[in-house]
Amino acid sequence: QVQLVESGGGLVQTGGSLRLSCVASGSTLDKYYMGWFRQAPGKEREFVGSISWSGSSTLYADLAKGRFTLSRDNAKNTVFLQLNNLKPEDTAVYYCAAPSEFLAGGKNTYEYHSWGQGTQVTVSS
Repeated sequence: QVQLVESGGGLVQTGGSLRLSCVASGSTLDKYYMGWFRQAPGKEREFVGSISWSGSSTLYADLAKGRFTLSRDNAKNTVFLQLNNLKPEDTAVYYCAAPSEFLAGGKNTYEYHSWGQGTQVTVSS
């Protein structure tokens, strides 16, 4: 089973940017469709976006369209989430996740079996 570790979170002002990384170990990343989710205090974990094995296909939640961008570097076993034009409502813990090998991942948390520990993103107004 792949292990995932996120990094890159932090405190940023409204309108700022962050680049989150998710590094995989224990397996090669090219076997996994990858997803990003986030969870704010007191709220359910919600889908942010997903990216196909080669990176040729991406799917974004409405909250991410036009502001967030997914990419991946399989040679480095790393997936990236670029966050631009951040708003206070983007404050949350951001998680990367992987479904089973060679299965596509959708918008639901139950489709994903491996999760990172999360990285905190805080946007000040």
